[in-house]
Amino acid sequence: MHSTSRKLVCLMGAAAAAMAFAGAAQARQADASATALDEIVVTAERRSENLQKVPLSVAAVSGDQLRAVTADGGDILALSGKVPSFYAETTTGRIFPRFYIRGLGNIDFYLGASQPVSIIHDDVVMEHVVLKSNPLFDIGQVEVLRGPQGSLFGRNTTAGIVKFDTIKPSEDFKGRFSASYGTYGTTTFDGGIGGPIADGLMFRASVLYQHRDDYVDNTFAGTSADGTVTPKKNAMGGFTEKDARLQVLAKPNDKLSVLVSAHARNYSGTSTLFLRQALTKGSNDSNAPRDKVAFDEANNNPQAYDTQGISAHVDYDFGPVTLTSISALEHTSGYSRGDTDGGAAANFPVNGVPNGFGQSMGQIRDLDQLTQEIRLASNGSGKLKWQVGGLYFDSRDTTDFYQRGYFLLPTSAGYNPNNWVSLNNLNTSWAVFGQVSYQLTDALTITGGLRDTYDAKKTVLKKTSNNAANVSTYTGRRYVRLADEQVSWDLSANYQVNPDVSVYARAAKGFRGPTIQGRSAVFNADFTTADSETILSYEAGFKSFLLDNTLRFNASAFTYEVSDIQLNGNDSNGNGVLFNADKAKAYGVEADLEWRPVQNLLLTAGASYLHSEIKDKRVYAQVCALNGVVVCTVENPTIKVGANTFAQIDGQPLPNAPKYNLNFTARYDIPVGEAGRVFAATDWNMQGYTNFVLYKTKEFYSKGSFEGGLKLGYENLDKGYEIAVFGRNITNEKNLKGVIENYMAAVYNEPRIVGVSLSAKLK
Repeated sequence: MHSTSRKLVCLMGAAAAAMAFAGAAQARQADASATALDEIVVTAERRSENLQKVPLSVAAVSGDQLRAVTADGGDILALSGKVPSFYAETTTGRIFPRFYIRGLGNIDFYLGASQPVSIIHDDVVMEHVVLKSNPLFDIGQVEVLRGPQGSLFGRNTTAGIVKFDTIKPSEDFKGRFSASYGTYGTTTFDGGIGGPIADGLMFRASVLYQHRDDYVDNTFAGTSADGTVTPKKNAMGGFTEKDARLQVLAKPNDKLSVLVSAHARNYSGTSTLFLRQALTKGSNDSNAPRDKVAFDEANNNPQAYDTQGISAHVDYDFGPVTLTSISALEHTSGYSRGDTDGGAAANFPVNGVPNGFGQSMGQIRDLDQLTQEIRLASNGSGKLKWQVGGLYFDSRDTTDFYQRGYFLLPTSAGYNPNNWVSLNNLNTSWAVFGQVSYQLTDALTITGGLRDTYDAKKTVLKKTSNNAANVSTYTGRRYVRLADEQVSWDLSANYQVNPDVSVYARAAKGFRGPTIQGRSAVFNADFTTADSETILSYEAGFKSFLLDNTLRFNASAFTYEVSDIQLNGNDSNGNGVLFNADKAKAYGVEADLEWRPVQNLLLTAGASYLHSEIKDKRVYAQVCALNGVVVCTVENPTIKVGANTFAQIDGQPLPNAPKYNLNFTARYDIPVGEAGRVFAATDWNMQGYTNFVLYKTKEFYSKGSFEGGLKLGYENLDKGYEIAVFGRNITNEKNLKGVIENYMAAVYNEPRIVGVSLSAKLK
């Protein structure tokens, strides 16, 4: 880890560079007026509206902005830290991202985990954790809706929504692509092309290709109990992502619109690398190298998934109202295997005996998600706007979990071909919803929404984890069903102070259904469950265009209380355990700023601050321990239950909830000729104190970590192309992003990637 002073120097350097850009721009254009910012249109309330008039906290990221930060082969996690109050991480590779908005998320690594942040792709909710990782390509815009969104979207939206909208077919022939090549053979291609097929019929075809060579050496030179070939140079760290989407839009008349979309994903790569003993007891300094591991098992952490989906979005305009139907089917299958102890047990002996073995694999044999939404919405620009609708959701899968004994060679001690379980999971939900917005005066608009949601989950244990003689010793439940029905709502008011400034206030209640954790059966432990949680949230803010529309400045303050909050800890096997705590409380602020002080300079900044607390004196979480020995420095009061140690978590912040996030970007253009321009762009983000576990330690947190990016290039506006050199994580920061507690193992951010990029737009 780097010192705080160095981090401040880097950020101050970026700010100084931006100021230098500004000074140069002022010198060159002293007589030129600043250029007004473009209007941002969002669909946060299921209709196209100016961002400045939507009565809730929304951040919008354009497709071009997203592609700029994923030129290094990045995925959805690239948004983390780029949007105030939004954080994302993973400890299961690219197929299992976890999201947090205003501190609310879920650290559970179970393949069936429920998350309070909903991901919406082209108006279709992606509920399963693997579907949430569907790649982003040919994107038009990303919207992050902060706070409960139960009235109009998704299912489990107590925290908020991340909404992705792809570029749609059009009546004009259009295309675009961006390609890059960089360090470790990192290669990307993101493109789309489309136009008319016939009168009233048009298409768009989009593709994504991402690849990185393996660059991490496995240095283990001993004997592998499961046949993993070691040592091996360039054994892991790479990936290959291949994706395609075809959209066909039919408009046979001016009333009917039918958009059919089909997509497919083929992915293979490396699961998350855990680095054992990267943390030393009593210290937060991580000392393991990023490009070397010593894994004795798990075949160098492979993972692979195939996903397919199809949807139909139908609109019929009746004049006063429009009827919308959205039907979608998603399917996925694949696996992820990992050396979960993060190193070779032989390298960590206790009394001469190898200490700590860990290996596991989660496999989805088959998952199908069906969604059907019907919505009727008013048309026109009158004072009254309304919409009503219903949603049906059905997800069912067969998921297996394998432990170490299954993978061992028959000649190895502990070999057990029956060391795996198979689960059937079923989740059904339905909801009816409505929203009304009424303009009481020219300045004041009131909006209210209501949603009744039923959510049911069922898990059946098809196969138990038997002993080597194939005898079952499992005594827990083999069938669990949980269900709940609750009403959620929101009420907001927006007041237009003047054409450039508005203020708003919003109150909302959200609901997340009950959850089942079935993976524990692989350790012959009973299922764990959590009852429904609800959130009551309040926020107020303002949205403004200032300085002749050259400065957009939006900010909000919020507070919320989550009752019966669902949390996830670990048991003595390092297995996730679900439970409810009484409540969690939080308050904070967030702000987004975009400023074009002069024609050729654009600055953006974002900031968020969060204070969160778990409130329950009765709840304790099991702490870091290996073979009954506490291996980290626990700073909360602890108790002993049998051989295990538990820490009180009352008063602790929510896990993976940064105390603050700061982000900053600057771009300066130098005109060259009539249509060309040379540009320099930079972006930085800094993350405040973030606890990775439920209890307080001297090891398992990050504080003041930062990353920066840089891009230098030439753009021709007439011919529509751009060529550039870029760097992501340009200072090669080795930031702690997650931990495996009992092995004192660290998970790092991505390494520095430097490369060249080319993009073009066809009109």
